[in-house]
Order: sequence, then structure tokens, then C-alpha cells
Amino acid sequence: MNAGRYASCAQLTRQDPWGRSVSYLAIRILPLGESVAGSATARVGGSEVDRLDLIANRAIGDPMQAWRIADANDAMDPFSLCGVAGAALNLPASQL
Repeated sequence: MNAGRYASCAQLTRQDPWGRSVSYLAIRILPLGESVAGSATARVGGSEVDRLDLIANRAIGDPMQAWRIADANDAMDPFSLCGVAGAALNLPASQL
């Protein structure tokens, strides 16, 4: 099973004003797309509205790996990747 998007983030804890412990994850720094992109690309659907999870399922075989495509394309907003029909998206290198 592949590690998730936040697997490398440290789990932190702080005390709230009432003395309760609140757990949260440290910020995740996005990698440079060129460091995770392979040489393969996928195309956003030409006529239908496409979703990144559907593209990940078609191209990688796992819709839960859509975040890897977002990382390979330097996407702060993953939804913007599918906004242009026929656009080419970089796929992650075969580190899956």
C-alpha cells in the first residue's frame, strides 16, 4: 500500500485554552513538480468534465493517487488541472 499525501508530516500536539490536547499535522511542503514527474503524460478529457481522481484511475490505476498527479504538476489547486479540455498533465514517476 502506498503512503498517503501527509505520511511524511509530523504529528504535533498543542494545549488549547481549556487545557485539552489538540493534535494536528505539520504543514506539508509541496515538492517541485519536476522532481516527481516522470516522462509520461495524460490528457484531460476532450468533451466531458473530467476529475483528477478519474484521470488517476485511468492513468495510474488508482483514483486515490490523484494527489501524486497534482504534485507532478505543481498544483496548489488540484481542481484547476482539469479545467481545460485536452490539456496534458504530467504523471508521477513510477515510484508508486
